[in-house]
Amino acid sequence: MSENIENVQCLIIGSGPAGYTAAIYAARADLKPVVYEGLQPGGQLTTTTEVENFPGYPEGTQGPEMMEDMKKQAIRFDADVRFGMITEVDFSERPFKVKADDGKTIVAETVIIATGATAKWMGLESESEFNGYGVSACATCDGFFYKGKDVAVVGGGDTAAEESTYLAKLCNKVYLIHRRDELRASKAMQKKVFNTKNIEILWDHTTKEITGKTEGFSKAVTGAVLTNVKTGEEKEIKVEGFFVAIGHTPSTDLFKDYLDLDENGYIITKDNSTQTNIEGVYACGDVQDHVFRQAVTAAGTGCMAAIEAERFLSH
Repeated sequence: MSENIENVQCLIIGSGPAGYTAAIYAARADLKPVVYEGLQPGGQLTTTTEVENFPGYPEGTQGPEMMEDMKKQAIRFDADVRFGMITEVDFSERPFKVKADDGKTIVAETVIIATGATAKWMGLESESEFNGYGVSACATCDGFFYKGKDVAVVGGGDTAAEESTYLAKLCNKVYLIHRRDELRASKAMQKKVFNTKNIEILWDHTTKEITGKTEGFSKAVTGAVLTNVKTGEEKEIKVEGFFVAIGHTPSTDLFKDYLDLDENGYIITKDNSTQTNIEGVYACGDVQDHVFRQAVTAAGTGCMAAIEAERFLSH
């Protein structure tokens, strides 16, 4: 049994821009971090094709390539990056005991959580088929590609309202598709939507199918078939971009017995810090950020978490 116990100074749970940046900084601080990448090494960015808003890539880059670069950089400084998952945590006392799916028990002096969040999808086959080829869950990331074009946003909360008004500045027309006859968004956000001339709200509609064309390896969205929930009538809209804005789910189930979470399940961290309610446990990236959700902000908090872990260990 004892040979399956491993003592580490810094354990990083999760990857993506937050986890890999934390690994780079922790490794350079000689914390010899061990990283368990999780089910989706590289996180949400591996499902994104073009990334054009991350500083330092003047021609843009591909999401999976960028994550591979970050991972290589962490490994170069001797971070121990492992494919696998953490299945159980015990934060009741330090050092923290954590179990991995490879059968190991990790005893860690500090833990950095970078498990991210996943976008909620509608669950349509056509949605996954065109994901990254016109279907997106992030207007800030991908809106630029649809400058002067017609797009659709599905949802009725603050996220959908924000995405719609953001896209309205870039696009010719924005259809906001909502299954109810009133928005759930805050009154201020609703006002913005109603006052934006090129947003058309399609009340009482759900999406039956996203339509598109496939030529060889290239795919493109051409429109969507909608159903009126009250009349059952179908209508088709012509759009080149389709944005799903029905929320995100943070990957925090593993930690809920120990860490303070907000009403949506995001880890609560102290102001201007990545420190959780447990000393020596830090959270960075989309698992604690439901506001910005960008690769560059995730990387920034990954850096903060590693610096905070290093300072904590040196006291």
